[in-house]
Amino acid sequence: MARNPNDRLPQVETTCDSLLNELQVIWDELGESDAEKDKMLLELEQECLSVYRRKVDQANLYRAQLRQQIADSEAEIAAICSSMGERPVHIRQSPGFLKEQLKATALRLEEMHKRKSERLSQFLEVLDQIQKISTEICPTEYDPSKFEIDGSDLSIRILEDLQRQLQSLQKEKSERLRQVRDHLNTLKKLCLVVGIDFKETIREVQPGLDQDEGSKNISNGMIESLASAIENMRKIKIERMQKLQDLATAMLELWNLMDTPNEEQQQFQKVTCNVAASEQEFTEPNALSMDFINYVEAEVLRLEQLKASKLKELVLRKKTELEEIRRRTHLVAEADDEPEFSIDAVEAGATDASLVLEHIEAQISTAKEEAFSRKDILERVEKWLAACEEEAWLEEYNRDENRYSAGRGAHLTLKRAEKARALVSKIPAMVDTLENKVTAWEKERGTEFIYDGAPLLSMLEQYITVSQEKEQERKRQRDQKKLQGQLTAEKEVLYGSKPSPAKLQSFKKTHKTLTLSPSQRISLGAAATNSPKKAYEVGTDSSGTRGIDNAGLSEKSSSNATASATFETSSPSEDVKETTKAMPVSTPKSPRKVAADGTGEGDATEYSFEERRLVFYRSRKRGEGAL
Repeated sequence: MARNPNDRLPQVETTCDSLLNELQVIWDELGESDAEKDKMLLELEQECLSVYRRKVDQANLYRAQLRQQIADSEAEIAAICSSMGERPVHIRQSPGFLKEQLKATALRLEEMHKRKSERLSQFLEVLDQIQKISTEICPTEYDPSKFEIDGSDLSIRILEDLQRQLQSLQKEKSERLRQVRDHLNTLKKLCLVVGIDFKETIREVQPGLDQDEGSKNISNGMIESLASAIENMRKIKIERMQKLQDLATAMLELWNLMDTPNEEQQQFQKVTCNVAASEQEFTEPNALSMDFINYVEAEVLRLEQLKASKLKELVLRKKTELEEIRRRTHLVAEADDEPEFSIDAVEAGATDASLVLEHIEAQISTAKEEAFSRKDILERVEKWLAACEEEAWLEEYNRDENRYSAGRGAHLTLKRAEKARALVSKIPAMVDTLENKVTAWEKERGTEFIYDGAPLLSMLEQYITVSQEKEQERKRQRDQKKLQGQLTAEKEVLYGSKPSPAKLQSFKKTHKTLTLSPSQRISLGAAATNSPKKAYEVGTDSSGTRGIDNAGLSEKSSSNATASATFETSSPSEDVKETTKAMPVSTPKSPRKVAADGTGEGDATEYSFEERRLVFYRSRKRGEGAL
């Protein structure tokens, strides 16, 4: 147990007193004088004071050193806290115990040194990674001074800034690694398509790039080198693709030219199916390798040689094709066609067959373009010509006097006539549309529309002129018939009707004949003969109907005193026919006028029942013909 220093003073004094007494005894024995004794005691006291003073000074110095150490430790702790961006921690001082204060301060200082060391390790680790990635990204721009640590600032804020910078660099590194991998994959695919060794290609970019998969160069120079290699490889691919497509086009033309069988074409199907493919569509291995292109080129050369041996046959075939196109499109070969490109010139050897073939193919191309531009008009011309044929048939049909006979197939003929009339009614609109189309076509192309060697507009104008002339002729005939009818009616009004006794007998005979066998024909008079039509008789109008006079009877001429009558009878097994008989009759003494209903004005002469029935029957037939 430690003693209090004040307790030792009496003990020290007792020891000093005993020593002083012992020294006094010795001095007494020596016979020292009192002056000597006082002198030696003074020296002894001075020496004791000197020792005490020295000890006190040493103690003061040690105390000052302890206080200085404590202050230095606290200052260092404050500096470390400041460099780490933390608030300094003050140790609570215990009064009178400097050594304990120094010990506590030393422990705190050691702890702060440890924390500073850990913080510094974090800084070093982050800076090392930043330095490493920066060197990988930009090796030529590496500057060591950028990565020196400033020990005066190790704050969390600076560390977080460095960590964010590291994350940004790591992200950029990942992006560059992905970009390098994509470039390598793209380059590998291109090399596979064009048949070039991939490893040899990347060795030219950077030696060892194909071996070291762990650490790839991600510098700007490497990425640019890979991009340049890809661009060069893509140019090679495009050049070979265009060459292969040109060969495929030539192959298709030669196949089409020489009618190559499908079995022979099948082995080059992969080539011809990509004749219009884009650069991205060529993905098969060795699809553009030089070996494959040389193989296709050899086949095209073989076909060219085969074509040279069959040129004459090909020229004849193409000539036939050209003539067929012109025939379908109603084109006529130009009169000034070059004679040196004729078949005779080829057979005589005066002209190269390949030049003739090229010339004919050019003409075929021109003819196809011309046919495409003429397609709409040609279709309309075909419809117009078909309608003109129906119009001609309808005119023939209307001129036929027996068109209403009840023969076999008569109903089909009537239906066709109805359809023909409907189609003929559309001809004016067809012609008008055709004229507009042809005019627009000629204005656009600056040339005449030729149809089988004649201008189509001239054909249309000629048709319109002929149609107008026919219409005028039909109108003239209708006016003439109308005038003849008026003259006949005026004559009947002036002179009256002259019924003939022979005509009455004829009607009686006809009435008796109606009871005969169905296979027998009705004859009016034993010596009756068919009389031809006169200019004054009622003819067939434009619609094909037969006209009758106002009284419903046949016309009579007062100048020659003859009359013509037409009788129509029917039997269950025979067609209804018209027969016109001319019989001489005597002129009655008192002429009579016939009313519109077929009856006379007086009672001297009356028409029989058969005559009235004949008038009614012919009126009904005329109405059906008009419909």
